[in-house]
Amino acid sequence: MLLISRSDIKKVFTMKDAIEAVKLAFMTFSEGKSDVPLRTVIQAPKYEATFVIMPGYAAQLDTAAVKVVNIFPKNVELEKSTAPAVVTVFDGTTGEPAAIVDGTYVTQLRTGAASGAAFELLAKKDCKKGALIGTGGQAACQLEAMVCAKDLEVVKVYSRNKERTQAFAQQMNEELKAYGCLIEAANSSDEAIEDADIIVTVTPSTKPVFDGDKLKKGATVSCVGAYQHHMQELDPKALVRADKIYFDSKEAVLSEAGDITIPLNEGLITEDDFTGDLGDVILGNIKGRESEDEIIIFETVGIAVQDLITAKAIFDIAKEKGIGTNWEADN
Repeated sequence: MLLISRSDIKKVFTMKDAIEAVKLAFMTFSEGKSDVPLRTVIQAPKYEATFVIMPGYAAQLDTAAVKVVNIFPKNVELEKSTAPAVVTVFDGTTGEPAAIVDGTYVTQLRTGAASGAAFELLAKKDCKKGALIGTGGQAACQLEAMVCAKDLEVVKVYSRNKERTQAFAQQMNEELKAYGCLIEAANSSDEAIEDADIIVTVTPSTKPVFDGDKLKKGATVSCVGAYQHHMQELDPKALVRADKIYFDSKEAVLSEAGDITIPLNEGLITEDDFTGDLGDVILGNIKGRESEDEIIIFETVGIAVQDLITAKAIFDIAKEKGIGTNWEADN
């Protein structure tokens, strides 16, 4: 069995690789070629946290995987990951564990890559300005996915902690300088999204994080943070204004995401407003963007096949290049 750390992953796997892996995952899911039960969520109210177990199987890859990811928002105060995780990859022909992969980084990569895939497929061709709401553990990969998917000139970043926002922008300007995009700290979320072509929201907020009326025509929004019913980053006004609404998985979103379930239950939108899953766009089963003025929303809660295929791709490359630590269990 191969143990693959974050530093090992960075040696062999790029954000572009992650976006391609996630597009394959979405196609595999939409084709019905994966078995992905809804995740199991265990609440830990003492810490305002959750333990999440996500299994998946892809017969065509002869691979299964289980990710355990634990959402502890207060970890940011401890300067620890807010989503510590591990992914175990299993050989689908023998059932034996093939690899244990740093699930924290896999989660960051594949979640960012989902936004990147959405922007590649749904955003208008000429995008110059981006906005990122949130600077937590998922934010860095979300930002890299944005600038990897589109040739942006500037991304404005906002979070409620001004010092953290400024520090994040400074750090990202250094880490992502090869992309040639300026990262700026914004004083408000509305300032951040002003004239933005692509927007990511990645917060644990229970109320909208920007004014939906300020969303410009032609904008594409990837909503990442609302993975539970009570969470709501997206202003329902943005959904009402949206020309198209896509998901990673409609079933998963409707079972979890407050961004969609709250306005749906309030009658502000109906299921007739939903366009479909991103995998079906890739497969050509449904249309993507049809005009430069369309406002498009992509809601993602994450599905286990993303972790499975991303971790499998990392494992294959690491094994080929001799990266990682071999571990043999006693029989």
